[in-house]
Amino acid sequence: MKARINPLISHRSAGVLCHLSSLRGPCAIGDLGLCAREFIDWCRTSGATWWQMLPVGPIGPGDSPYASTSSFAGEPLFISLDGLREQGLLSASDVRQSMLAAKKFSRGRLDRKGSRARTDYDAARRAKEPAFLRAFESFRADGGFATADYAAFARREKFWLSGWSAFNRDSIGYHAFLQFTFDTQWRALRSHAKRQGIKLLGDLPIFVTLDSADVAEHPELFRLDSRLRPEVLTGVPPDCFSRDGQLWGHPHYRWSAHRSEKFRWWTARIAAALRRFDGVRIDHFVGFQHAYEIPAGATNARRGVWKPQAGREVLDAALALRMLPLLAEDLGAVTPKLIALRKRFNLPGMHLLHHSFGSADAVNSIVTCSADTVIYPGTHDNDTSRGWFSKLDSASRRRFLALAGDSAALHPHDAMTRIAYRSNAQLAVVAVQDLLGLDRSARMNLPGTATNNWRWRLGSDWQRIRLKRARQLHTLAKITGRSRRA
Repeated sequence: MKARINPLISHRSAGVLCHLSSLRGPCAIGDLGLCAREFIDWCRTSGATWWQMLPVGPIGPGDSPYASTSSFAGEPLFISLDGLREQGLLSASDVRQSMLAAKKFSRGRLDRKGSRARTDYDAARRAKEPAFLRAFESFRADGGFATADYAAFARREKFWLSGWSAFNRDSIGYHAFLQFTFDTQWRALRSHAKRQGIKLLGDLPIFVTLDSADVAEHPELFRLDSRLRPEVLTGVPPDCFSRDGQLWGHPHYRWSAHRSEKFRWWTARIAAALRRFDGVRIDHFVGFQHAYEIPAGATNARRGVWKPQAGREVLDAALALRMLPLLAEDLGAVTPKLIALRKRFNLPGMHLLHHSFGSADAVNSIVTCSADTVIYPGTHDNDTSRGWFSKLDSASRRRFLALAGDSAALHPHDAMTRIAYRSNAQLAVVAVQDLLGLDRSARMNLPGTATNNWRWRLGSDWQRIRLKRARQLHTLAKITGRSRRA
């Protein structure tokens, strides 16, 4: 196979990890409007090239972006009401009413520091849905479904759009309107990012939930019994995150059916992700080589077996369509075969600094980190670097300070950022919580727990400190050869 340069690592660069929901949107959640454009502008000022998000599909149980009810649709809560106003579908009064409703519905829901700077999905939903319905009636009355723009959208997304409407029992086109609006606003944001020289890095969960449009429309592609229940469940065995392992509960794939359709569902899924993003992280890439099968009905992930998977065939099908800008989240049960699979398709892997101080060999892995790597202090599944350092055992703390310097004990988040930027990895991505030096209360997710996750949001001090922090990062990016290319 002829080697090709993966666009994610074509040159030294930096990125910021921040989910769309974590922005300072006006209705208790970030959205595709002004707050997203301002964040892109901030990324440019900081010298970054990439803005990495979590999955942006319709959120599932526990408000998890990794338990989406569709592999193709977008989350309607990310639609900007101001954007609908600019389209003439809402009035300024409508938008103000929704903003006041969001404040009302989220009132009293304070975090332990007394702040309301948390993503409140329920408040956002209750505030926005009446506005969405008014906008839909305006769209339909104005003949929106007969426009050339909607027709182009429907043709482009025909693989999944009717199935999504059927899943939502939508006979009047309301959910199709929401997806068209999401797509319109996304494309506008993508254009703004391109003008600013910022690339968007998305996230593709490897599995899909049982209660999803994907399974409802294509049950033959999943290992289900005659009553459409999973034969085996997804998850990972016990590890440092959980002594019971993680029971995700998705159905596994029936690979024989995917082969019969020449992996059409998979290639359509990857193509849809790459229509939104300049690059896509494949979550749990380990599952492309081997996946952990847990017996149906299990209450934890202690019992299970690893079984080989058809990831190479999926990627061969994607490669035929020249879908190359993929990042392999190759954490967990890494084997030589998994490494070979990643390298066969020229995919960069991931390196987490939080996991790199448990031994002298682990510390050495930072120094010897290869260029075809995307390096992070931690991801959405990790504590913040300040929180991580506060709980570090004494031996690991000594190794960290030996590498970063004794002064790193005061600002471990800054030290982690410097280590990542100075590494050999072509792309260094730092979570915005670490860039702001936040403690463990800013953690996004605690693996193995089902509640109180995915709620962190930029606080009211963001406006005050963001420009100073951007200038500092830009200086670091220039020194380490990662400053954004014009």
